[in-house]
Amino acid sequence: MAGSTTAERGERQQESSGPPPARRLIPPRLRTIIILAVALVLVGAGSVWVLYGSNWLRVERVSVSGTRILTPAEVREAADVPVGAPLISVDTDAIEARLRRKLPRIDVVDVVRSWPHGIGLKVTERTPVLLVQKGGNFVEVDDEGVRFATVSEAPKGVPALELTLSQPGSRAASLRRFGEDRLVREAVRVAGAIPAAVAQRTQALKVRSYDEISLELSGGRTVSWGSGEKGAAKARTLTALMKASPEARYFDVSVPTAPASSGS
Repeated sequence: MAGSTTAERGERQQESSGPPPARRLIPPRLRTIIILAVALVLVGAGSVWVLYGSNWLRVERVSVSGTRILTPAEVREAADVPVGAPLISVDTDAIEARLRRKLPRIDVVDVVRSWPHGIGLKVTERTPVLLVQKGGNFVEVDDEGVRFATVSEAPKGVPALELTLSQPGSRAASLRRFGEDRLVREAVRVAGAIPAAVAQRTQALKVRSYDEISLELSGGRTVSWGSGEKGAAKARTLTALMKASPEARYFDVSVPTAPASSGS
């Protein structure tokens, strides 16, 4: 028998080895995911550069609103906003803390970013409801009992707070029991309950003890108020009592259910 030809041997070898392996292709769905992931990385990197590295979004100005006694310049100086820094990196909480610490007159402050180049400082100042004389100056006290500022001139329309607690007996005991700060807060509580028409004529609040607070009105009139309790009832009673006895010079509403007036 004749031997196999070269062609035949080649065919048999090809049949034994099988077809050539196919190329492995990336599925379309996976390819799309990879493209999106790369795009997101690039976008994220670009956003970080725009926010932190570029000059497009940096602090260039600081605006101040809401001031009454303070000046915008004082607020800006106390805020110490890092002008030139990336706007996104400005610590607004730290700015708020600095303002409260350096300027106790500030009651509320809102620090906001004003894109693309600004920081806004919205300030609400404390309003005095009482004054405590200290030497030749006056300490302003707000409606929370906070002594927030010392001024050389008394603001108009704000009554003086007189603490006459140095006397012996029950008054000294009241000071030991409650402390001066608590008594000041009680006076503030009284000041907040005084009827508006009476508040305009109130020149001083005298605190002799926790439950012995009186009002000194213009024209030499006096109101015995008592403690800060039942303030709304005392205010209504005082208004009615003054209408009923317009010539009286002394009014007692310390017990609002049993008021009294005298003098003319």
